[in-house]
Amino acid sequence: MYTPPFFKPDRAASLKFAGDRGFGTMCAFDGHKPVASPLPFYLTYAADGTPQAAFHVARHNPLVKLADGVTSWLLAINGPDAYVSPDWYVSPDQVPTWLYQSVHLSGPVRLLSDGELAVQIDTLSDKFESWLLPKTPWTSAKMTAGRLEALKKGIVGLVMTVEEVEGSFKLNQHKSDADYAALSGALGSQADADSRTIAGLMREARPLAFATDAVQTQQAIAPERGV
Repeated sequence: MYTPPFFKPDRAASLKFAGDRGFGTMCAFDGHKPVASPLPFYLTYAADGTPQAAFHVARHNPLVKLADGVTSWLLAINGPDAYVSPDWYVSPDQVPTWLYQSVHLSGPVRLLSDGELAVQIDTLSDKFESWLLPKTPWTSAKMTAGRLEALKKGIVGLVMTVEEVEGSFKLNQHKSDADYAALSGALGSQADADSRTIAGLMREARPLAFATDAVQTQQAIAPERGV
């Protein structure tokens, strides 16, 4: 992934983003063309601290035959994204751009045993059911044993040993405070959720860029209050 230095998050931030997101596109190469599938996953860590991305696919998914435990695959995880209009900058002579968060994990993928698959299914559902609290979490124990075993025959568990972690959090960090604050304000007023999310991330990343706005707001309010 090409990432200018000012957009590059550290390894820990990239892994946290990937783990929190838990959904991405797994990509491999069959010798002739790319093969990809969007899928949920969770991150776990080996005894030596090496990250691992665990997931499963349908048994007839062409990815299954490519999991040789040696060849590197790519897992692309994308977050919110938003278009930026040049009209929103304070500075002149700007061009359109796109802000986003994205992380790429890569490494070899191997098949899981039946026992490992059973653990993976429960761990994966536990992760996403926790997002729905206070709803009582669904567990595989709610299914009849025969039904669960029959469904498991239709999927194959896999795990990627993550050898490389790449991230790009493009939030226009290289812009001036004035431009940065103006862009965040404009994005925060848009109708789509991603634009508003990006605006919030910008504020979290550079809170000092908005200090001037806060001072100006207080100065504007003060005369109205007779201060």
